[in-house]
Amino acid sequence: MTETLTQTAPGRAAPPAPAAPLLSVRDLGKSYGAHIGCAGVGFDLYPGEVMGIVGESGSGKSTLLSCLAGQLAPDRGEVVFDTREDGPRDILTMSEPERRMLSRTDWAFVHQHARDGLRMGVSAGGNVGERLMAVGARHYGEIRATAADWLGRVEIDTTRIDDRPGTFSGGMQQRLQIARNLVTGPRLVFMDEPTGGLDVSVQARLLDLLRGLVRDLGLSVVIVTHDLAVVRLLADRLMVMKLGHVVEQGLTDQVLDDPQHAYTQLLVSSVLQV
Repeated sequence: MTETLTQTAPGRAAPPAPAAPLLSVRDLGKSYGAHIGCAGVGFDLYPGEVMGIVGESGSGKSTLLSCLAGQLAPDRGEVVFDTREDGPRDILTMSEPERRMLSRTDWAFVHQHARDGLRMGVSAGGNVGERLMAVGARHYGEIRATAADWLGRVEIDTTRIDDRPGTFSGGMQQRLQIARNLVTGPRLVFMDEPTGGLDVSVQARLLDLLRGLVRDLGLSVVIVTHDLAVVRLLADRLMVMKLGHVVEQGLTDQVLDDPQHAYTQLLVSSVLQV
């Protein structure tokens, strides 16, 4: 019997070990009585990867995102995150204080409506600085300098650091929410319709900013949207949901350019209003 060779050939470096998933989801499900929010969802998300979730209203994509982010308790399944300190942990079995700390450090959540993710009575710099203080920062000068740096990164004039978000445009508010979320260096970001409700020109500017931040910071992202142009620009892989079930998933360009499921074909041809 011929033995399988496992040694690396002389003079050649061993291939790098495959990266472990940052997030592993297994058989995730949530129901509201007889109504299925999501069922049997499973996937792996790797470091630096963007997963898009699309579907019409009521497809279950927002329920799924809330379950993944720990905002809604699923009825079954696992959501395993590779923590910095303790390795893979099922967030569903974590204590509430552990989940809160995770949401301040390694995780971030960008809401569709920036007002849901900002403190409207606090200055722009204060919004960014609060998240730093939540993870232990106490030096006022350093907090303010970091906040100013992040305002610049999201294309907000640093002279607006003491202005309140209510004086900002919708696009600026969304960029401020992004700065508030990313200042602590999270590895995983959940996004719920981040460009929803914005003018087309503002959407384009925000998408360009997001694409640059994802690339430069090596972020892993799960993004829910009804806009296929958004996922084509941002997402590496795509899941299509209908009535709580994933009906198709794969590489984004492959799914959008050659959809296999009839529902996906309708979405791509814009027959369905999503």
